[in-house]
Amino acid sequence: MPDCIPKTARARGKVAPSKMAHVVLRTNQYDEMVAWWKTFLEAEPLHANPFMTFLTFDEEHHRLAIARGANLAAKVTSSVGVDHFAFAYASLSDLLSTYVRLAEQGVRPSTSIHHGISLSFYYLDPDRNEVELQVDAFPSVEATNAFLADGPFARNPIGVLFDPEAMVKRWREGASDAELLRPLEGGVPDMRTAFAEH
Repeated sequence: MPDCIPKTARARGKVAPSKMAHVVLRTNQYDEMVAWWKTFLEAEPLHANPFMTFLTFDEEHHRLAIARGANLAAKVTSSVGVDHFAFAYASLSDLLSTYVRLAEQGVRPSTSIHHGISLSFYYLDPDRNEVELQVDAFPSVEATNAFLADGPFARNPIGVLFDPEAMVKRWREGASDAELLRPLEGGVPDMRTAFAEH
């Protein structure tokens, strides 16, 4: 098996950022976007004014900022740019309980997919920015890297679509995390239809 454990920039003798700090979204729907993201991330504003809100859910002063724009064109999904960004959860229970909380408030994923290395829900905010909520499928970096190196990921780098309600039902019935996170069997989805709403 090839050595596929990535070396950090520091281990390669390079200077690089210590972390990714935040994302800023510019919008015509300022109040709607602030409310949606507060709900979505269980975030609180550290600072807010009529033009910008800094939202955080951890020790960072802001992980996401919403900036008020004026006369902005609607998002064009067929153009180049950022595809999506993702937030990781510490456990499958945290991810699935978040799915349930959001679903109860009418916020449902546009796509649910098991990538093999992660179990992921994709959502669209009011401006149709795509955001992924995910949990790692393997208990260690070594196990993840082995999955990547052994070929299953090369054969299907997208993953397998799944029914989130069926997943939640199995979770509530006591299925183990290992069972629920096991990579799913199935063909590569047609991404033109799997992500058609995007």
